[in-house]
Amino acid sequence: MSADLRGLFFLIFMKDILDYWFEKVCNYSFIIDDPLQFSHRYKKREDIEIAAFLAATIAWGNRKMIINSCNKMFTLMGKSPYEFIMSGEYKKLKNKNIHRTFFENDLKYFCKGLAHCYKEYKNLEKLFLRALCAPVPPREGIWNSLALFRNEMAKANKGQYTKHISDPEKSACKRLNLALRWLVRPKPVDLGLWKDIKPSELYIPLDVHVARTARELGLLTRKSNDKKAVIELTEKLRTFCPKDPVKYDFALFGLGLQKNQKK
Repeated sequence: MSADLRGLFFLIFMKDILDYWFEKVCNYSFIIDDPLQFSHRYKKREDIEIAAFLAATIAWGNRKMIINSCNKMFTLMGKSPYEFIMSGEYKKLKNKNIHRTFFENDLKYFCKGLAHCYKEYKNLEKLFLRALCAPVPPREGIWNSLALFRNEMAKANKGQYTKHISDPEKSACKRLNLALRWLVRPKPVDLGLWKDIKPSELYIPLDVHVARTARELGLLTRKSNDKKAVIELTEKLRTFCPKDPVKYDFALFGLGLQKNQKK
């Protein structure tokens, strides 16, 4: 059998596996144990956007711990995160711990930055579209959008950058890409809120577990979990589904979870 034919069989076999696990994992029951649930609690566009970016920002570590920390954070923000931010209520926060290395001062940073973004762009999708529509290769566009968001957040905070918003020039930007997956991909699990950014333009939210599973499946060769690894894996996933490569985030999560349960 030629190498080309073996490669074709591999792709067909792998697509079948990924599609199976996508269907198995991507259903409403997934939300119950995922920080995505917090965006689903709101009806107002701005509240949904803010909840997505803030929940994704602290989405690292044990899932149960993340949910508890999100509950703590959104309790501080009351019924409407948007009103909490735009009214300046966030200024009353102290500096108690919210989640691991994320404190109330970090939440203040985000609130101040998000207030600026809403005043400047009306909604966050318009901010991301500003850079995405620039004359750049389409698959580089979203990284420019991440850079613009990071810069606007810093602009509102006296030019200071925070470790909780990764530099898209250097980082995999897992948490930012996760927020985008939530906001762009369709319901019932993701939110389908943003209509002018297509799922095809997204990149995989690469955490250590997804990366490990992808390497074990032969989908990722790069050893570092960096921007180049995100691009490599997303390009591979595009061969299976060009219109929505990031849907396989669910499949890789499910495969990784199954393996851990067997240990």
